[in-house]
Amino acid sequence: MLTESGTVAVKPADHKSRIRVVDLETGGNGPNEVCEIGWQDVVLGHDGAWKVDDERGSLLVNPGRAISPETMAIHHILDAEVATAPFWKEVASSVLRPEGGLLALAAHRAAFEQRYCTPRYTGGADWICTWKSALRLWPELPRFSNQMLRYLRMPEGLVHSIGLPAHRAMPDAYVTAHHLRDMLNETTSEQLIAWSREPGLLPRVPSGTERGKGWDRVDVETLRAFARDRDTDVRFSAETELRRRGNAVDVGVVEPEQGTLL
Repeated sequence: MLTESGTVAVKPADHKSRIRVVDLETGGNGPNEVCEIGWQDVVLGHDGAWKVDDERGSLLVNPGRAISPETMAIHHILDAEVATAPFWKEVASSVLRPEGGLLALAAHRAAFEQRYCTPRYTGGADWICTWKSALRLWPELPRFSNQMLRYLRMPEGLVHSIGLPAHRAMPDAYVTAHHLRDMLNETTSEQLIAWSREPGLLPRVPSGTERGKGWDRVDVETLRAFARDRDTDVRFSAETELRRRGNAVDVGVVEPEQGTLL
């Protein structure tokens, strides 16, 4: 939250009992400089259960360049609103390294946030990717975007109005925090961090003639072809299934990665 002077005020906390969910909005031109950061904390209660805390907030950030119309159409942040805002390097650490420390940082598809929330600003904190974790914990779900998980799962205690508007940093972080809370109450933070260090384990084939099939229904030769895919998550998922069956994984030459949506 912000003080009257506009600085970030955060509550001290035991670093082992607090995880900060962050979400970024960017300008959409050139290197996509940050124009907003939002955060929402998840804390370990005295009863041993993880809870969504009252500590949340957002800051506008001057991206140092004009925001593209395509990006404004998503988050509706105007150039005039960020013209006098501080630059990323001036505010990042105050949000990413709060007083009292953190067990980890978290984000949905955290690889995007990690492009900007570098160790220079985070102090080398561990990360939890709630997208990768959702693939592991809830593989039966048909979609895994932040907002689809919101409405597929309807997390307990999520106040609808606080989670709006979508595609703004604090509301998105607030929604993600409810997914994270439920994940932490199903498994350990150590397990979530470990999963987040690996590529995404897709529950189903995302494209092609085998689209929608579980990997266990795909024949070995097709799995070997997927293990040479340009997408890291597809390769990893196919390789994992091959190893599960006791087959050697020989991927050969892999072309540069191309993203896959799920």
